[in-house]
Amino acid sequence: MALCLGQVFSKDKTFRPKKRFEPGTQRFELYKKAQASLKSGLDLRKVVQLPEGENLNDWIAVHVVDFFNRINLIYGTVSEYCSERTCPIMSGGLRYEYRWQDGKDYKRPTKLPALKYMNLLMDWIESLINNEEIFPTRVGVCEEFTNETIGLLLRVPFPKNFQQVCKKILSRLFRVFVHVYIHHFDSICSMGAEAHINTCYKHYYYFISEFNLIDHSELEPLVRHQMYECEVRMHMKKDQMEVL
Repeated sequence: MALCLGQVFSKDKTFRPKKRFEPGTQRFELYKKAQASLKSGLDLRKVVQLPEGENLNDWIAVHVVDFFNRINLIYGTVSEYCSERTCPIMSGGLRYEYRWQDGKDYKRPTKLPALKYMNLLMDWIESLINNEEIFPTRVGVCEEFTNETIGLLLRVPFPKNFQQVCKKILSRLFRVFVHVYIHHFDSICSMGAEAHINTCYKHYYYFISEFNLIDHSELEPLVRHQMYECEVRMHMKKDQMEVL
């Protein structure tokens, strides 16, 4: 029987408390539907597709929160290996460096140790998904159709820039994948968890591709890394054949 992500990665080391969906809400039902599809063994390309009759923004919201939770779990487990000494700069190998800028404490792009960058990143994402004006979960009352006996309940709408906010969140979460794959994959392998992070990444990749949520140039660090890994394996295989 396949293990789930939470059985492989330590729940005690999640980088942030898990964001939960309130039972009884449409978002909670969509989350259950998405999880059931994941566990059913269906093709991940089909799992990410919008269910018939469902709202696209709800579907995106559910997945953004779920990826936030799962990537927190992955990074929280390897964070003990990600110190100012081992990772003095938030990067994805020698070619890619990520700097932090939030317009408040960091008004200009600033080099930071990876662990500090991750803390700021997760704080920023958490503040967004907990913001009711961006990720609305409340039900409001439309007073125009209300009298003493009749009330029409309407959902608070998503803001017009909702998908743009989600694109930015997802692009920043991708940087966590980049750093973990390039700098901490040995630690993941030592836990026997490489298959699980690979599945999580494939789920993420198919989702962002399905709804065009990231400029594909953002994916270049892992594309280059995978090409490099393939070249290394090919050379190793060639050397082994020559020895034989």
